[in-house]
Amino acid sequence: MRKVLSSGLVMFAGVVSPVAVSHRQTSAPPPEYRHDPRSETLRKFFQKSDCPAQQYSDVFLEAADRYALDWRLLPSLSYVESTGGKQAPNNNLFGWDSGRARFDTPTQSIHQVGYRLAHSNLYRDKALDEILATYNPNAEYAEKVKSVMRQIAAEE
Repeated sequence: MRKVLSSGLVMFAGVVSPVAVSHRQTSAPPPEYRHDPRSETLRKFFQKSDCPAQQYSDVFLEAADRYALDWRLLPSLSYVESTGGKQAPNNNLFGWDSGRARFDTPTQSIHQVGYRLAHSNLYRDKALDEILATYNPNAEYAEKVKSVMRQIAAEE
């Protein structure tokens, strides 16, 4: 009985928190972004508006690379949703779950939202416009986010 119960709990924990499980399975150290030109580009973008998110530029890049997302997407979402962390209660840089989601740190917020955009059935394998329409169905939302992406760096 104990073995069955234990297995059930592990399975349940995996369903509830796939992000935590995926991070524990990754044993490779994060890549170094100090000399990555994208890092300086993000810092400068966030500095213009004195956004707290500037200190997480490397985390945005790490999440984008880990989850195969456009490197400008997560910073742009955070800028549109919380002005780059200026208005981010509970470290929710992205307005995730209509602003109700709670994260222990901004880093956790970045990685969990990145993970969801890459792996959730709602977002996985969708083009940018489809991702943005799912994220926020407001007709002007996608263009607002894409405009911020272009401000960060020209289309790639």
